[in-house]
Amino acid sequence: MKLLTRVAGWCLMVLSVAAQAQIAPDALVAKTVNEVLLVIKQKPDKKTLHDLAEKRVLPHFDFAAMTRLAVGRHWREASDSQKKALEDGFRSLLVSTYVAALNQSASSNQSVDVKPAGVSPGQDDVTVRTLVKEPGRQPISVDYRMALGTGGWKVYDVVVESLSLVTNYRGSFTSEIARSGIEGLIKTIDEKNRKLAES
Repeated sequence: MKLLTRVAGWCLMVLSVAAQAQIAPDALVAKTVNEVLLVIKQKPDKKTLHDLAEKRVLPHFDFAAMTRLAVGRHWREASDSQKKALEDGFRSLLVSTYVAALNQSASSNQSVDVKPAGVSPGQDDVTVRTLVKEPGRQPISVDYRMALGTGGWKVYDVVVESLSLVTNYRGSFTSEIARSGIEGLIKTIDEKNRKLAES
């Protein structure tokens, strides 16, 4: 009975992953964006926004890939414990940044136009292009670079008005590593997270 339960559980997990993988990347972005807009239009508090980010948005991000790309060539020099610290710290930094952005959006009347991605059979990397619109302001392009893995489509970079989030961080991370090494970068990220938590 235990074996049957375990096998059944494993089958359900595989079916769940397969179902997620079937969701097209542009449909996934549109669904997530609509869920976020629905919540922020209710003018939630910061805790609600944080919960929204953790439960609805962040599961669709590949933080391991984002951290690896942001650290760049120095990633190979880091120990396993340093890689873990960098990933955890970078994830916290991005969460805080995203929640702050949501907090600013909560008072606006934004809409997001998600463009069709046009994924070809067998394609495992795609950019989903969106346009953030707000009355009285110029539309802002926000593109999501996504890769298909065992857990479905996940974001590994966000490009706002042609500025890559990963590339932007890579520049500051590289400078910090040149000054004080990987441990120095970990400390710098932790300090930024501490200040963001206090603000």
